[in-house]
Amino acid sequence: MTPNFRHFRIAILDMYDGLDNEGMRCIKKIITNFGENESVTVDLTVFDVRQKLEVPRLDDFDAYISTGGPGNPSPVGEPWEKKFFGFLDQVLKFNANRQNRTKKHLFLICHSFQMACIHWQLAGVSKRRKTSFGTFPVHKTSLGRKDPVLAALSDPFWIVDSRDFQVTQPNQYMFDQLGAKLLCLEKIRPHVPLERAVMAIRFSNEVIGTQFHPEADAEGMLRYFLREDKKTSIIAAHGEAKYNDMIAHLNDPDKISMTELTIIPTFLKTALNKTFPLAYA
Repeated sequence: MTPNFRHFRIAILDMYDGLDNEGMRCIKKIITNFGENESVTVDLTVFDVRQKLEVPRLDDFDAYISTGGPGNPSPVGEPWEKKFFGFLDQVLKFNANRQNRTKKHLFLICHSFQMACIHWQLAGVSKRRKTSFGTFPVHKTSLGRKDPVLAALSDPFWIVDSRDFQVTQPNQYMFDQLGAKLLCLEKIRPHVPLERAVMAIRFSNEVIGTQFHPEADAEGMLRYFLREDKKTSIIAAHGEAKYNDMIAHLNDPDKISMTELTIIPTFLKTALNKTFPLAYA
């Protein structure tokens, strides 16, 4: 039975720039399932950041998820970039105000995560030599092993990656200034003489982000990649071995499905408990 309180209000910041993306379907599915599992009424609103310059007001929502998206995350002075960066700073400022006892919780995915790293000067962001595409293990840091959003996952745990850019060279001084924590790094590759990318950061107690896609729906992705046209294109671009590995990982309930069922739902549960402590603590 749902407790008697106002609805749990969630905003999605759409960074897809008008392009169709499976990520939005996956995020909405996770939020819908979360509401059903927690017996809470969820009000969900989507804001088109890049095409309509829309960002949510802090007074109107309890939790926010900012999506991945196409293109170079380095800012070029577009009006939407200014609005997005302003929103990021507003969340931190609101949460730092001790008079605001109820905090605002924000999750940043891939493109949004990279832009936040640039804006807060936490690390370098550069173009990869080639696209990172597929399913991979990522390793927790000592801080990541203690983080409540990642604690239930194995170490390493499995993720879906799809990006042309990477976050590297974390700036420890700026991490300390912000109070941020580096939570996990990309897979160990002893044969590759390149720095491992930063894959997740807790920017503050209420703000967390990943460079990978925790929203990825194993069942939906499996159905999508088993289509003959997609199978052919993936094999042509990445090879048959990569394709077969992806299918195996998507079929394994302890890999991508576990990540999907853990990270964003845990983030939402934390935000819900902090927003309505008497009802859900």
